[in-house]
Amino acid sequence: MSATRVFVARLAGCLVFDPAGDRVGKVRDVLVVYRNDEAPRVVGLVVEVPGKRRVFVSIGRVTSIGSGQIITTGTIALRRFEQRGGEVRVIAEILGRKVRLRHDDSLATIEDVAIDETDEGGWEVGQVFLRKPKASPSPFGKGPTVFALWTDVREESAPGEAQSAEHVIAAYADLLPADLANTLLDLGEERRYEVAEELSDDRLADVLEEMPEDEQVSILNRLDDNRAADVLDQMQPDDAADLIAQLTDERGEALLALMQPDEADDVRMLLSYDSDTAGGLMTTDPVIVSGDATVAEGLALIRRHEIAPALGAAVCVVLPPYEPPTGRFLGMVHFQRMLRYPPNERLGTLLDAQTEPVNVGASALEVTRVMARYNLVSVPVVDDNHRLVGVVTIDDVLDHVLPDDWRSQDPEQPLGHTRPRLRRATATVTGRRTTNGTRQP
Repeated sequence: MSATRVFVARLAGCLVFDPAGDRVGKVRDVLVVYRNDEAPRVVGLVVEVPGKRRVFVSIGRVTSIGSGQIITTGTIALRRFEQRGGEVRVIAEILGRKVRLRHDDSLATIEDVAIDETDEGGWEVGQVFLRKPKASPSPFGKGPTVFALWTDVREESAPGEAQSAEHVIAAYADLLPADLANTLLDLGEERRYEVAEELSDDRLADVLEEMPEDEQVSILNRLDDNRAADVLDQMQPDDAADLIAQLTDERGEALLALMQPDEADDVRMLLSYDSDTAGGLMTTDPVIVSGDATVAEGLALIRRHEIAPALGAAVCVVLPPYEPPTGRFLGMVHFQRMLRYPPNERLGTLLDAQTEPVNVGASALEVTRVMARYNLVSVPVVDDNHRLVGVVTIDDVLDHVLPDDWRSQDPEQPLGHTRPRLRRATATVTGRRTTNGTRQP
């Protein structure tokens, strides 16, 4: 059953289906146009379809809104969404804006917007959910809330002007880092920086890892040194090294000096390797155990929420010390092998005799060939003294061989000729501190 009133903030992330029940994508925003003294009219939805492409879905093609899902007709144009003049995105541009109530001229903030179905089958903005300022200066609590018709409020700024960054963040709180990165890239440049400023350090770190290199640098350059260093501390060392390598030498050294010593040491080590070597591709956070550790202990380590799948596919067995560079590397134990043995079995007896480590100076091509030849998702990296210094995971290799601009390319267009990068390669999955067009009528 289709609802006759829906609050837009609840539509963010709502699944969109075709009449046959096949999933089309997820709602990312609602598009409206202003109409003089009348309430804004809904013209369509911004929907993210597979491949991270955002498309426009005309409201006329929506047959049902309700029960946490949206049903559309079977035909949707897959041209990339481009916002036209006069169109306003509700979540990105209206939530959080200041308005005045006409009856008493009091100030309030828009926290949500309700869209109502009209008798003609269209949709328009009906009520707005507002929050008034607190009556007292106390830092605790929030001001009172009130519902009002759109026609009963007067906006303090021009239609389409950006709203407070806090409301953008709240509306997209449940997005994965890659999806939030795409959302930020859809915002205007200044709005993007404002939202980035409001994100927590770990959330911003995760988002930066999912952005194109030039956008990473642009955002980091807008942060003061202390905040930038805090964000870098929350990034994977290899991601932080990739980003610092794009900065000026002076800024890079200044940020390294402000980072936590252990984190800075890892980054400095990674920066010392050429970008097209195993050392330039690796991450310094493998799962490391002693030979006396048991299967139960190994499984407990890899099941931790913050361990990325590629890193959790195997544990590295070494002699002490157990921080890279470790003692002598003994071998790897894959998680499937651990599942086949009793919990008290020693990992030192389960080493994979076929998987040999690669030297830190091995070329990226050699690393790729080893992983392809033995169907590996990760390969250990050792120094000349056979000490473990890191692991290269499959996502590191993929990011290295794909074109530099693969994140921003149209997913339906061929990638064309791939080439080795002239920069450090950016890992996209190994997050150690993961908080876990043409309009249709």
